Amino acid sequence: MGDVIEVSELTKRYGNKTAVDRLSFTVRPGRVTGFLGPNGAGKSTTLRMILGLDSPTAGSATVGGVPFRQHPRGLRHVGALLDAGHVHGGLSASAHLSALARSNAIPRCRVDEVLQEVGLAEAASRRIGGFSLGMKQRLGIAAALLGDPPVLMFDEPINGMDPEGVLWVRRLFRRLAAEGRTVFLSSHLMSEMENTADQLVVIGRGRLIAAESVRDFAARGTRRSVVVGTPQAAELAALLTAAGASVEPEGSAGAERLAVTGLPAERIGALAFENRIQLAELTTRTASLEAAFMELTADSTEYLAGQPR
Repeated sequence: MGDVIEVSELTKRYGNKTAVDRLSFTVRPGRVTGFLGPNGAGKSTTLRMILGLDSPTAGSATVGGVPFRQHPRGLRHVGALLDAGHVHGGLSASAHLSALARSNAIPRCRVDEVLQEVGLAEAASRRIGGFSLGMKQRLGIAAALLGDPPVLMFDEPINGMDPEGVLWVRRLFRRLAAEGRTVFLSSHLMSEMENTADQLVVIGRGRLIAAESVRDFAARGTRRSVVVGTPQAAELAALLTAAGASVEPEGSAGAERLAVTGLPAERIGALAFENRIQLAELTTRTASLEAAFMELTADSTEYLAGQPR
């Protein structure tokens, strides 16, 4: 059912600043693809170019093989939520969606269906200006679903959501992908990407860093470490360093825990046993998406707290 999003050598410049730099990737149906990058990486600009809201300086972005602007009834092909606040506060939720339905030749009955689906049926006649951010997010998702499109794009869709809303959104996206749709979403929350996304597209300073599965990205970008607890921390640290490992204190001072990279847990345990060093903990730390993201985008972060770039 879903159509492929194809981005090829996409570039966007604003004067001397390059927001997106020869970016190429593919988003396929039947899976949730997460879009990650530090602030200022070019994520929102890329989404806007895919939707034809901004024109690229060079390159192309297509949905189902053609630019989005060539689709005659946009909401029937791509549903998108880029900014939940970009709605007329004086309209009711029902009136807002009804106007979108008329302009895209969508039956009026779909308005009631999507309001019910996103949990806003009882707020249908209320003015949007009185909605919380979470309610506006739900309304934006309803608008994206209105045309029952094969492609769905969301920019930070869970901002302002309560825990129940986050869980609902997560299940919704996975269901939409299971139906064969193309689901592409950006988020700065690594925990949500780990729980929701199958694939990742990661960019930094407008350039592609990775396009692969969540599992592969986490494993590729993270150095495996072993956490060791011992009352003989200083002695063990010297021993492991001599064996070629990198050793750093773990946690607060005096915690007697070490983070070790460069040696597997089995070798660390053997060295401790051979040298009669008591161990209270020996744990291999699994690959972390957040750690991988921080490591692989470290050189692409435009705004770094406390440090000029």
